[in-house]
Amino acid sequence: MKDVNELLKTKNDINDANFKSFKLAMEDDLFASLVLKLNAKEEDLMKYTSKLENTCKELKNCKGCKGLNECKNEVKGYIDYPTINDSSLTFSFTPCKYKKEEDKNKSNTIFYETNELLRNAKMKDIYVDDSSRVEVLKYIKKFMSEYPFCKGIYLYGSFGSGKSYILNAVLNELSKKGTLCVSVYYPTLLKKLKDSFNSSNISFEQIYNEVENCDVLLIDDIGAENNSQWARDEILGTLLQSRMDNKRITFFTSNFNLEELEEHLSLTIVGQEKIKARRIIERIKQLSVPISLIGENKRNK
Repeated sequence: MKDVNELLKTKNDINDANFKSFKLAMEDDLFASLVLKLNAKEEDLMKYTSKLENTCKELKNCKGCKGLNECKNEVKGYIDYPTINDSSLTFSFTPCKYKKEEDKNKSNTIFYETNELLRNAKMKDIYVDDSSRVEVLKYIKKFMSEYPFCKGIYLYGSFGSGKSYILNAVLNELSKKGTLCVSVYYPTLLKKLKDSFNSSNISFEQIYNEVENCDVLLIDDIGAENNSQWARDEILGTLLQSRMDNKRITFFTSNFNLEELEEHLSLTIVGQEKIKARRIIERIKQLSVPISLIGENKRNK
């Protein structure tokens, strides 16, 4: 067992080593500048010499950095930066200017089964040099200036014409301003809801409530689902009625015009049910303005 003198000697040796490391580090101008900004006692700062040196290393990395893709720091887009809290030194990851810019422009839209291209859709990237898009782009401009006092859009037309991209871009733009937006790929949403009946990991109520109560909802590719009485009457009909009653904005995309969608919704395994299908179409008309988009298929370009 070490006696008291040996313990004191060990402590003094450690203090001497910390002091030497700290004094050596202070020869670096950036390190010295950081220490002066912290305005802390030298004996406290000495304990964190290596962490302070690491902060300086990351600050130097940031100095010549041109973007997040070039980031060399331990955590991409962040600096492990020190602050004084109640006379003690604490380190926390602070975002760099590029990370702050990314977060500022980041969409807060909730997506269900939506691919990465649509998740990252941006208004500025919408292709405008296409005469077939004039009507929808004109309405979107009106919508954005009058929101929330404007109907959604029922955007229908040819495969690959950019319907989903355009409307997901609108949702992403709104969500950056604090609007709660949800985008759902309708056929997969139905499957997810059905699967929830036999799963302890998926909550039907959580999914349905999120879709029902969001400020702005996009029902993407309606008409592509295998139609059933349950999907039409218990899910879609109830959902649209709730959103209509509560004046919640709803967008749709489809390859069907409203007449074609009505025909699709009328057909189930029990036969043709035109009145029930018509009820759905009337709700869609209350919630949205039908606009056609017939354009060149851009998916394979």
